[in-house]
Amino acid sequence: MEKNMKRSKEKKSKKKIWLWILGSLVAIFLIFIGTAYYAIQKTMNKINTPLIEAADNEGIEQKTVTKKEPFSVLLLGVDERKDDSGRSDTMIVVTVNPEKQTMKMLSIPRDTRTEIIGHDSVDKINHAYAFGGVPMAVDTVEHFLDIPIDYYVFINMDGFLQIIDTIGGVTIENDMDLTYNSYHFPKGDVTLTGDEALIFSRIRYEDPRGDFGRQIRQRQIIEAVMKKASSTSSILKATDMLEVVGDNVRMNFTMKDLIQLQSIYKKMDRNIDQLSFEEGDGTKINHIWYYIPNDAELQKIQAELKEHLK
Repeated sequence: MEKNMKRSKEKKSKKKIWLWILGSLVAIFLIFIGTAYYAIQKTMNKINTPLIEAADNEGIEQKTVTKKEPFSVLLLGVDERKDDSGRSDTMIVVTVNPEKQTMKMLSIPRDTRTEIIGHDSVDKINHAYAFGGVPMAVDTVEHFLDIPIDYYVFINMDGFLQIIDTIGGVTIENDMDLTYNSYHFPKGDVTLTGDEALIFSRIRYEDPRGDFGRQIRQRQIIEAVMKKASSTSSILKATDMLEVVGDNVRMNFTMKDLIQLQSIYKKMDRNIDQLSFEEGDGTKINHIWYYIPNDAELQKIQAELKEHLK
């Protein structure tokens, strides 16, 4: 069953979710420059949040996207509910080498057991966000992969799904028949409202792939939202979309960075190398289930990402 999970995960990860998120955000902002500059600037002021190291609380010098210098991005999809700091259910690291016009994308299993930097503990990697927000999540991923993380994109999955109703629902290709309480999601194309998408994105135990299946569905929803949000039919709803984006997305990309990204990411659409953990094992420690990466495989992935950032 674990092998089936990995094969399904690897197949669906080719969705290029990172491209849709950054590319579509760029499209939404740039379409309205000149006609809705104030609204765009107001949203960017809310979204742009510089990164601060969790360990010493000192500001990190902000990097600027260029057409030559390699950089890395951590995408955090967080299931953050009322009165709950949430956990990062989706953690994707992307390294980009503009000069080589190549990109590498790695999904980190949320239950991966590792040292939580700044918390003096060993726990599931997705708990880093719950313990110390984006800074601790970034510090922990940097330590786990032994590479610097230059940028992050944070998405509050719960609140972000509000945009689905704003744009009139989204359609995704569901790869298996799923039922959760009164909700039924048949295999094939399924059109979802915001509430339905929220349930669909949280299903875990009803899917034999467990958390791997949930990650697949969350990526599908984010991709569908960003794709439709950047379509011509959604232009008239831009003000509402910007408001939802402003409330539920945080990143340390500036507007200048996003404009630069627009000219970079299109050239890399066919040059994405998908990396994944395939040789680790699941085990229980003190009655808690963890994913334990294979040391040799982890070192190989670390070396490949380091080389790509040169």
